[in-house]
Amino acid sequence: MNYRRARIQGGRFFFTVVTFNRNKIFVGEDSINTLRKSFRMVMEKHPFVIDAIVVLPEHIHCIWTLPDGDNDYSTRWMIIKSNFTRMSDKSVKAPVDGSRIAKKEQKVWQRRFWEHAIRDDNDFMRHVDYIHYNPVKHGLVISPSGWPYSSFNRYVENAQYDKDWGSGKIIEFQDGIGKE
Repeated sequence: MNYRRARIQGGRFFFTVVTFNRNKIFVGEDSINTLRKSFRMVMEKHPFVIDAIVVLPEHIHCIWTLPDGDNDYSTRWMIIKSNFTRMSDKSVKAPVDGSRIAKKEQKVWQRRFWEHAIRDDNDFMRHVDYIHYNPVKHGLVISPSGWPYSSFNRYVENAQYDKDWGSGKIIEFQDGIGKE
């Protein structure tokens, strides 16, 4: 298959990255801290800004802004995923299958990820809302403020959200917003 990626220099992108077979590997502080460390390591050599993020047990949604003149988010994701896999406890890794042995891949991540180029401020905010509401959508918490692995509380601190936003209501998103 031929996948076409959006290539916008210095662009802003929404991503969905999923674990292999949707295995729930982000369920404790150890795995979350390993993921954070992997992000930090990549950001040192390949800078980018994380505008919004949520880490759920089996997938990640985030928005990044790349530096001017740079459109290489694929390399960043490859390094983040491989760093996490190498640094993770053996219990996170499942045995390899025949199709992955030749490439020495572990069953930690889906091979691909989904990206969407953010078009404007309205598109950006709709995706930020989607990211922050996602733990509620999946029934993990009743309020976005209750999910610890999210940028939601940073947005509250910056007065971009009320701390009760998304609590006690169902928010429906238009088609084209987010990707599970």
